[in-house]
Amino acid sequence: MFRSIVVGTDGSETASKAVAAAVDLAREIGASLDIVSAYEPVPQSRLREESRQAPEDLQWMINPREDVEATLREAAEDIEDAGIRVETFAREGDPADAILDVAEERGADLIVVGNKGMTGAKRFLLGSVPNKVSHHAPCSVLIIRTT
Repeated sequence: MFRSIVVGTDGSETASKAVAAAVDLAREIGASLDIVSAYEPVPQSRLREESRQAPEDLQWMINPREDVEATLREAAEDIEDAGIRVETFAREGDPADAILDVAEERGADLIVVGNKGMTGAKRFLLGSVPNKVSHHAPCSVLIIRTT
């Protein structure tokens, strides 16, 4: 039923629980997994300063996505070790939009998200990643209890 699963991560403990659930499901049903992580733009002044302080042979690694790339790389290595086909996507901007965009682009059958942020009155005022994803997803959504 589900051949392609999309899951988002920011490297947090709760996001890791959602990723673990997606990995278990993908392994069980033989699905591929796409991992998405969003990032905010980093000011150019910070990038220049970090680049100046880095050794010359490592300066090419200093970019707005470096932290999110490390998060995705770590998650992908664990998933590949489990024998699951995985691709990673770093996207600038809102995390929910990043997940929704990748799910649509990849023709995903399922999005897995954690429930963090779905409690209390703020969910009605500010929204949250799982709330937004569940209302705008181009496919089925599985919300994992992570809190």
